[in-house]
Amino acid sequence: MTRVQFLGLCRFSYLGGRGFQVDHASLAERRAFLYDAERLARRWFWFERVALPAWQAQTDPDFTLVVMTGPDLPEPYLSRLHAVAAHMPQIRIALVPPLEHHRAACNRATRPHVDASADAIGYFKHDDDDAVSVDFIATARRDLRLVRPLFNRDGRVSCDYMKGIILKATETGVAALPRHVHNTGVALLTYVRPDAAESAIDFEHWRMGTYMNGVGLHDRAMFVRVVHHDNDSGALGPNYPWAQPPGDMAGLLRRRFRIDLPALDAAARQAALPGAARPNWGR
Repeated sequence: MTRVQFLGLCRFSYLGGRGFQVDHASLAERRAFLYDAERLARRWFWFERVALPAWQAQTDPDFTLVVMTGPDLPEPYLSRLHAVAAHMPQIRIALVPPLEHHRAACNRATRPHVDASADAIGYFKHDDDDAVSVDFIATARRDLRLVRPLFNRDGRVSCDYMKGIILKATETGVAALPRHVHNTGVALLTYVRPDAAESAIDFEHWRMGTYMNGVGLHDRAMFVRVVHHDNDSGALGPNYPWAQPPGDMAGLLRRRFRIDLPALDAAARQAALPGAARPNWGR
């Protein structure tokens, strides 16, 4: 495990079957839901204001992030994605037609970008409304020394950066909750060999311990997860507060994630949208 490729997948309103908790009776119904103009505008807002800034500011630029969407994603969003990729060589756009099996669709998006000459692939999933810290890749590369023994023994291992911030957006604004969350879907790496049949999408994050051994680290804030009206589930999962909450949350979000908390708060109030009508939203 000398040379590792860091390879991520971000799904942006991908139209396909399965893979999500919000279900639809037909592909046409799902298309209408995903491509609703107001919904897409909100998704782009979170993508542009939360997900992108820290990827653009990574202190270690040696990574690949595949942004997966459908070939019929409405304009201007398809052109905007291509424009982002044109200015950031680490981002690759994968246009995948609707497939019934979501894992097959995701693997079709990532497989062409796997470096077969690497010793290991450090896969990660990244939702279009979440963020990692600006030193996420650099920290992951530094921490290879911690996961290498398990990888050498088992051929796979996970690394869970469990300390982060949940931003809960409702009509009253954005509440910033400093939390430890085990194996949430962001800032979670799965290391496998390049010829492995599985990628990150094949390992459900909430069941990671059933697939492989792993390392959990909580020494610094590494992720931001946003829960808002358009979440697929919005469930927080098992979590607990930091022992020492930050005194300047806005400053922390700005420094580590390039996120403007006052701007997000103002936008949430202006949108006046409640939490999603999901059984466990925000809990």
